[in-house]
Amino acid sequence: MSPQPDPTPARRFADVDAVGRALAEAGYLASEAIATTTFLADALGKPLLVEGPAGVGKTELAKAVAAATGADLIRLQCYEGVDEARALYEWNHAKQLLRITAERDGDGHWDALRHDIFTDEFLLPRPLLAAIRSPEPVVLLVDELDKADVEIEGLLLEILSDFQVTVPELGTIRAAYRPFVVLTSNATRDLSEALRRRCLFLHIDYPTPELEIAIVTRHVPELDAAVAASVVRLVGRLRELRLRKSPSVAETVDWARTLIALGNPDLTETLVRDHLGVLLKHQDDIDRAAAALDLGSPARS
Repeated sequence: MSPQPDPTPARRFADVDAVGRALAEAGYLASEAIATTTFLADALGKPLLVEGPAGVGKTELAKAVAAATGADLIRLQCYEGVDEARALYEWNHAKQLLRITAERDGDGHWDALRHDIFTDEFLLPRPLLAAIRSPEPVVLLVDELDKADVEIEGLLLEILSDFQVTVPELGTIRAAYRPFVVLTSNATRDLSEALRRRCLFLHIDYPTPELEIAIVTRHVPELDAAVAASVVRLVGRLRELRLRKSPSVAETVDWARTLIALGNPDLTETLVRDHLGVLLKHQDDIDRAAAALDLGSPARS
């Protein structure tokens, strides 16, 4: 394989303010810390490791960067048992077998054939390799990395350091453009220091009440401003409880949309009690919240 040029940083944002404006136009209202770290990841050509509780906008940040820059989003969704074949590449064994059979029937020689079946024609790129081979800048999202086995981190080290992938049969494939890499984690396990060292780090927590009101207002503009503030206060109180799963920002928006679907009513105790299932996803959480908020027993079907 002929050598490829070193990865070229593709500057996407002029400054921190430009990041905030671009993400807002893509529907993502970023705090100053988020905008600043995103700008630095772009300016330095470094991967961005984003940690925080579920539902605070980690994945949405990667999507917003892609939308804001007009780049394709390539996503590797991590899970227990994801391996090299699902993350990096694999060979199309069925197609290779067909070629072997055809060549054998045609008296093909094995010495020539064994090289012929390990070419691009038979390579199936998975998300990591697809991002490296892309002829245009892309956003690579490695989502919920903490759910994958630690071996996957080893696969990422070469990519995050040198933006290249080594395929033994083909050689080293270097990126023409550095992808904007976002790795997300809910911190269910510790990620390796080797991986952290290669990244800029950003922790996203639940937004401030002011920012969350702005997010709700942006996504549900028809909701009365006072009711939007009440929605955010309610969700804030729920997050203070010891729940199995606290309501995310997306569920705050769902709650606001619920009120619109119900005719934009006031947040009465009865309405809150009967619709806690929009915000909370476990019955024991609903019971605990109803008791803490002194709402009585929620309605059950």
